[in-house]
Amino acid sequence: MTKSLIKNSADDWFLPGSLNDSRLFHTDEADCIQVCSPHVGQGYRQTISLQDDVALVIIDHTLNEPRVIDRPGRGNCLEFEFRLAGPDAGYGSFIPYFGLKEFWTQPAQKRCFNVEVWFKRPALITYFQAFLERLSPQIQGNAERIIQLIYRRHGGGSRSTPMGMLDQIFDRAKEFGPHGTFEQVLTDALYDRALALNDSARSPITPAMEQVIGQILSCPYQGATRRIYLERQALKLVGLYLEAIVQQQSQETDLDYICQAGAILRNQLANPPTIEALARQVGTNRFYLYRGFQQRYGTTPFGYLRDCRLWQARRLLMTADLSIRQVATAVGYTSRSNFALAFRQQIGLNPKTFQTEAWQRAI
Repeated sequence: MTKSLIKNSADDWFLPGSLNDSRLFHTDEADCIQVCSPHVGQGYRQTISLQDDVALVIIDHTLNEPRVIDRPGRGNCLEFEFRLAGPDAGYGSFIPYFGLKEFWTQPAQKRCFNVEVWFKRPALITYFQAFLERLSPQIQGNAERIIQLIYRRHGGGSRSTPMGMLDQIFDRAKEFGPHGTFEQVLTDALYDRALALNDSARSPITPAMEQVIGQILSCPYQGATRRIYLERQALKLVGLYLEAIVQQQSQETDLDYICQAGAILRNQLANPPTIEALARQVGTNRFYLYRGFQQRYGTTPFGYLRDCRLWQARRLLMTADLSIRQVATAVGYTSRSNFALAFRQQIGLNPKTFQTEAWQRAI
């Protein structure tokens, strides 16, 4: 049975912890240590303040039961997340928080182990711009269209630069509160572009990143020396991620046919082409199609199709007045039971439970 946590902050299922907790890699008296409430699970979250606008967070926990997290959105912050265990382990990602309502699930009995670098203003705008500048012109345009839509949603008026719009978004997020979820705010076309943007923001953790993460987790220092060391390593880790994004964008020139194939699958979820037909459409063969999908998306063409189907199903369950069978059909499943099994494996809940929870918390 799913336990719903309808709280204003994820902190509501953490309790104050001890600096002497043996599970921690290293501590200092300035750290904020929180541990999972026993009825929620096991593990901790350690927040290390490096500067007023920069923090390092280490999370390592396992939940007893699947959880639905529902809370007003965070604004005025940006996260670079590096997942070491759990869903999408081995990848780093860029996560901006625009003050939109957050609704997601966390599975049971699966370890979540992340190293995260968080920025607030003024560093927030600097690193947001650094990320945007490393995207291809097409993906950068998609990001700017999404920013524009959220800017208007937050009551933005006269036209502004992307960075100017971001500044106002973060200001207005606290003033006006959450404005729906990401799934509710985006149009169909922009949601597809958001999926493409998410693909571009998702980068494998490289050996160089692994080395820096190891140095962060094994920091031998204390006090001011520790803070300076960890700040240097955290910023180095983000820099390596941004370098990886640049390399990934350059590789996309060679893998342009794979990006085209990904777009075809995203736009034909209910009736996708066969592998052979897809390969022909993008001017390659089955072998290079499989190899390219592994290089670009870390999965097979079918695996990518399944992921896109389930993310679209998640959106439909949150926003459309459709039955589970209708949602399954809309994203290409002929069997309701097969859809339910795939959804449960990826999202952690049965689709009906997810839909009920989402609609109960709709704004």
